Amino acid sequence: MTIETPNQCMTAQAARTLLDEGLSCQAESDLPAQFQVGDQVKAKVMHPKAYTRLPRYIRGKVGEIVKDHGVYVFPDTMGQRLSSKPQHVYSVRFAAQELWGQEASPKDSLYIDLFDDHLEFP
Repeated sequence: MTIETPNQCMTAQAARTLLDEGLSCQAESDLPAQFQVGDQVKAKVMHPKAYTRLPRYIRGKVGEIVKDHGVYVFPDTMGQRLSSKPQHVYSVRFAAQELWGQEASPKDSLYIDLFDDHLEFP
């Protein structure tokens, strides 16, 4: 099952189909990627009043793009029933010391999936 429009009312049949088939949030799009594998990126510092999937402990931190997962609907806007706003999702590697300071192990990293709207070049 795919999401057609964010304000679409769900019927009983649509609910049964959703439970049986699940929901695909991957978007069919030829949208160009803003970032490439190997790029250094910084998680944006933002304080939205509404929902965001950007964790606070990542904001302002620099990491590296390690994979582009493709184009998906943007949950920050879908959760507010605004629009699907498709965009690329990337696996970003953050060194543990970047996130938690010099006392963290220099061998450890955190991988987190982030959307175009959550990232910028440092």
